[in-house]
Amino acid sequence: AALCASSYPAPTAMAAGSLAKVVQEVEPKIVKIYGAGGFRGLEAYQSGFLISAEGHILTAWSYVLDTQYVGVTLDDGRKFDAELLGADPRLEVAVLKIDATGLPHFDLTQSQDVAAGSRVLAFSNLFGVATGNEPVSVQHGIVAVKAPLEARRGSFETPYHGMAYILDAMTNNPGAQGGALTDAQGRLVGMLGKELRNALSNTWLNYAVPVPEVVATVDAIRAGKFVPAASTDDGTKPKHPLDLAALGLVMVPDVLDRTPPYVERVLPNSPAAAAGLSADDLVIFVNNRLVQSCRALTAETGRIDRADKVKITVLRGQQLVEFELAVP
Repeated sequence: AALCASSYPAPTAMAAGSLAKVVQEVEPKIVKIYGAGGFRGLEAYQSGFLISAEGHILTAWSYVLDTQYVGVTLDDGRKFDAELLGADPRLEVAVLKIDATGLPHFDLTQSQDVAAGSRVLAFSNLFGVATGNEPVSVQHGIVAVKAPLEARRGSFETPYHGMAYILDAMTNNPGAQGGALTDAQGRLVGMLGKELRNALSNTWLNYAVPVPEVVATVDAIRAGKFVPAASTDDGTKPKHPLDLAALGLVMVPDVLDRTPPYVERVLPNSPAAAAGLSADDLVIFVNNRLVQSCRALTAETGRIDRADKVKITVLRGQQLVEFELAVP
């Protein structure tokens, strides 16, 4: 495992031995997750951790899971196809299930609440370094504060505004989301969050979501009783559905089942032109929902009312760029 330096003094030999023992006990509970993505800034991997001996996994809800096939690799290198049991985009958590038994795991009912100044360990597949039975990365740091999350992803605010542990360790990196935060004894404290910036200072934010914030939702998902607070897939349609023509977007011809949603041209004096979209942009998200084809893009915009603003994220070269459009 990679032990990254933090702001507190180096441990003594005895403390280092104790730390190594904790790491050895925790690492088998961490999993590597693979799914959608594959672009720079849109990596196809993240982390998770086992929460039952029967293969339930807690992780962060993200585009990585928005695919038909999600793969999970355990600490010993075994690989499984995972089933997405459910997710809550408001809390940005998801529960996966693999077909396995007798697995080492965290007990959510035994999670710890830690105070500012507490030493913690962050376990994750940082940068996707571990691909088989290699150990995941471990970072040690200090909880700076426990406070409501005020952050954004790109230009837009994150939907989660609950309590969070703000950390001094640089956990805000590709692959870390969904990893486990523990105390110095290896007891679960929280789940590592996504790559975010502070909404006030515009600085990168390293944080974890405390287990009590998500445990009720996780239990409901595992029991098959979870009902999202709001759903965009409830079968209702807006009174005046938005279409691509109203935005001024002309996409490449839809000739395949999953034609990639590339912009062929942008109409002059249109909302898309005013926002800054251009030809050859590849649409990735509409209102934070992954779109993987021209047909999916048409379906997503059709769920939006013309009176509402729409957020569009595109891949331009190797950069993810976000725009907000409104139809006059």
